[in-house]
Amino acid sequence: MKKIFVLALILIISTVAAFAGDRRIAFERRDAVYVANLDGTAEKKNADGIFPAISPDGTRVAFNTVEKTSDTTYIRHIAVTDIATGKTTVFKDVPSDNSYYPTWSPDGKRILFTLRQNEVWDLGLINADGTDFRVLKKGDPNEVTRYSPVWARDGQSVLCQDMTNIYRLGLDGVVLAQWKIEKIIPNGDMSGDGRIDISPDGKRLLLGIDMGEESNRKDWDGPLPALWTFDLDSQLLRRSFSAGMAAGSTATTFFF
Repeated sequence: MKKIFVLALILIISTVAAFAGDRRIAFERRDAVYVANLDGTAEKKNADGIFPAISPDGTRVAFNTVEKTSDTTYIRHIAVTDIATGKTTVFKDVPSDNSYYPTWSPDGKRILFTLRQNEVWDLGLINADGTDFRVLKKGDPNEVTRYSPVWARDGQSVLCQDMTNIYRLGLDGVVLAQWKIEKIIPNGDMSGDGRIDISPDGKRLLLGIDMGEESNRKDWDGPLPALWTFDLDSQLLRRSFSAGMAAGSTATTFFF
C-alpha cells in the first residue's frame, strides 16, 4: 500500500551546514549521494551510496557504501567524501561488513554509527579520518537492538532507541537518562526506522513516532507516523501535526 509522508518544513539541523556563506543539504537519490545548496541550486552527485549526513562545516559527507556480493548478500561500509575534491575514504578497518547510519559529532571530528558483529548490533565511534575505531555500546543477544543513534549537542553523550525506550548514553556507554516511549507518548512507539534529532540548543528532541490510532486515508496500511517534540527539561511533549494526519519520514534527517 502507498504511504504518504508529510515532511516538517522547519530549519534543518543535521543535513545542512553553513559553509562559505552558503547552506548545503546532502540527500540520497537512486542509491547515490548528492549535495546541493539549500535553495536547490548547484546540485552535484558526490558518490554512490545511501544514508548521507553532511558534516557541521559543510565540507564532507559521511554515508554508507553498498557492495552487492551475491543475489542476496551485501557489504556495507561507512565512508566519507570531500565535497570539493570528490575524494572518498572508505572505513574498511571497522571490524564489520555491515555498518549503517553515520552521524557527525558537533565538532565534526567523530562519527557515530551502528555495526553488526558476532550476530548483534553495536554502536560504534570512529574519527572522521577513519582512525581510532571503538565500540561505544556493545549489543546483547538477549536485548533489543539500539537504533537511531544521534549525537547530543554537548558532544559528550548520544541518544538512541530500542523501540520501547529512548536512551541518553555517555561516551562510555553508561545510560545517563531513559524515557519509556509509551509512557511519554500514549499509543505511540518507535520502529527500527524511527528517527531522533535534536534542536540546536540541545533542549528538545524531534521524534518519529508510530501512533496506534485510526487514519482517514484510503488504503492506509500500518501504524500512523507522527512527529513529536520532547522538551528534555520540562518533559513536555507537543505533536507537530494534528491527530489523524500522517507526518514523518524514514528516509531523511528530521528538521527543527
